[in-house]
Amino acid sequence: MSSTAYGARARARAEVTAAIKDEARRQLAAEGAAKLSLRAVARALGMASSAVYRYFPSRDDLLTALIIDAYDSLGAAAEVAHDAEAEAGPVQRWIVVCEAVRGWALAHPHEYTLIYGSPVPGYTAPADTVPAASRVGLLLIGIARDAHQGLGLARPRLPAELRDEAVRMASDLAPDLPPEVVTALVAAWAQLFGLVGFELFGHYNRVVEDREAFFRHAVARLAHDVGLVYPQRGRSGGAAATGEG
Repeated sequence: MSSTAYGARARARAEVTAAIKDEARRQLAAEGAAKLSLRAVARALGMASSAVYRYFPSRDDLLTALIIDAYDSLGAAAEVAHDAEAEAGPVQRWIVVCEAVRGWALAHPHEYTLIYGSPVPGYTAPADTVPAASRVGLLLIGIARDAHQGLGLARPRLPAELRDEAVRMASDLAPDLPPEVVTALVAAWAQLFGLVGFELFGHYNRVVEDREAFFRHAVARLAHDVGLVYPQRGRSGGAAATGEG
């Protein structure tokens, strides 16, 4: 096969793959992930079911592709926001990353629900999803690492009964950071998506009105919980723990 013909076939396959995923996203928005069906996707596109199976052998394969796409889209949004503030201090960088997560979720509610909503019955995400799913977490770890290697981190308090687990998590996730900080990072990561999920799924109704300001305040507090404060010289020459934002 000539390179020209191969290139044309590759482009055609990419176009059909994109069309299948676009239709699947439409069905996610209308019916939810649990009702996603390759046959329904094929029917909507005017394709034979057997043709769709050549692109995605099973519903789970299609779900996995959609999940990876969603995580990558979210991760890219967070990274772009971070890079635009790359010269700012750690708290400001932390806040803009969190705000990018919220902004992406509000703009892509069905995709956010796919990756952070209720598990899809009968589906277990494979290891293929891990690199994409890790992008936001690695970005937050990177902010903490930069602070630790620069002006320093204020180590959060850690209960004695959590010490062994904290050491294990640090070994797995960020061996160069203090276990206290890694434990706080994991908690902050969970709370970030809890804040976003509460807003997206309507749990703030009649509770929080100015949600943007509330979110910014909440994630700034998470930054402080992680230890993104550092010593600065006051006017009298003494050191004081302070932070940004």
